[in-house]
Amino acid sequence: MRHNASQPPSVVERVLDVLGAFTAERPELTLSELSRRAGLPLSTTHRIAGELVRRGALARDEDGRFRVGLWLWEVASLAPHDAELRESAMPFLEDLYEATHQNVQLAVLDVPEVVYVERISGRGAVGVRSRPGGRLPVHATGVGLVLLAHAPAEVQEEVLVAPLKRYTVNTIASADRLRRALADVRRDGYAISDRQIDLDAVSVAAPVYGQDDTVAASISVVVPAEGTDPRTLVPAVVAAARGISRVLGAPRALRVSGDARRETH
Repeated sequence: MRHNASQPPSVVERVLDVLGAFTAERPELTLSELSRRAGLPLSTTHRIAGELVRRGALARDEDGRFRVGLWLWEVASLAPHDAELRESAMPFLEDLYEATHQNVQLAVLDVPEVVYVERISGRGAVGVRSRPGGRLPVHATGVGLVLLAHAPAEVQEEVLVAPLKRYTVNTIASADRLRRALADVRRDGYAISDRQIDLDAVSVAAPVYGQDDTVAASISVVVPAEGTDPRTLVPAVVAAARGISRVLGAPRALRVSGDARRETH
């Protein structure tokens, strides 16, 4: 629930609370579970859920469990920023996947988390927690480090002053260490997140720039921690990110492309 607890929630807030009760871990809920997780009376939840089912925003199976309906996916697919970003990125993500056959991801910033817009994964790829539409903490992911490193100072401070959850012994869990990591990303132009979320996975991430030359997204490849030197993947990830930036019209990417063409003549 994100509404102001000191005031009665509006109808819209109640509807959003019902929709927000679903997570990747709990994609199906009974009415009582939905009521409890939304923080609403059972009768109110029943009325809202029934209307959402009628409109296609929720679906209900034969056992009476609710899940997100197809109509919500249709509406979400109309979001212009994510749709344009994903369309521009897909050819480069596919090329990166063909070169690695590991997890290739595209994410945007929503402090204190990143939201994954797309992921391509093969059967033999290392297991990851990310999924399209899913969220992970900004401080413990490669894409998150890239996005936070290029975020405004006040956004960085918002993360730095908050508790940093530890997932493994490698997770960056102190403000000082995170500051140093962000400085390294700005200096190097990429991030390597070494077993921060899971001990068997390492990610290599790079920034994607938009038309105003600010970082609009980040892409990454997640590979097994054992038997892989993540530094060998940096050129491919950076090149893919630069290609997406060029398609999005980022001036810096267009300048680099123009310089490269002049050097070949």
